[in-house]
Amino acid sequence: MHITQHTDYALRVLIFLASNEHRLATIQEISERFEVSRSHLMKVVNQLIRNGWVEGLRGKGGGLRLARPASGIMVGEVVRKMETDFTLVECFSDTSRCILTANCQLKGVFARALEAFLASLDGVALSEVLGPSQRQLLHVLQRVA
Repeated sequence: MHITQHTDYALRVLIFLASNEHRLATIQEISERFEVSRSHLMKVVNQLIRNGWVEGLRGKGGGLRLARPASGIMVGEVVRKMETDFTLVECFSDTSRCILTANCQLKGVFARALEAFLASLDGVALSEVLGPSQRQLLHVLQRVA
């Protein structure tokens, strides 16, 4: 399973917002902290807002914050909604040209592995990946920049 850069950035944004729950953050600030393209991050943040994980406040003094507690945001849910393609192997696709597809047992093995991977992530809340060292690192980066 390969997590796309889009999903990686989404998780970084959520972690950053969770570690700064006492204040609003801006796309520009997050972009600079993670050295990520602002325009790409805007697309990610828009999707996070549409999915209900992030709240965007417009206008002077506006910014971003989590729309719900970090304990209520499951990593598996984020990955499932941010990823667009869970095709691990060609036979997962409707356009598979593999001659073994009809009788191949390997497809089932990969399907179970993918489900186990996602089920594992379903059991992890955003708050669980935000340990004390993560918070400290993000705050140190905030002061240095």
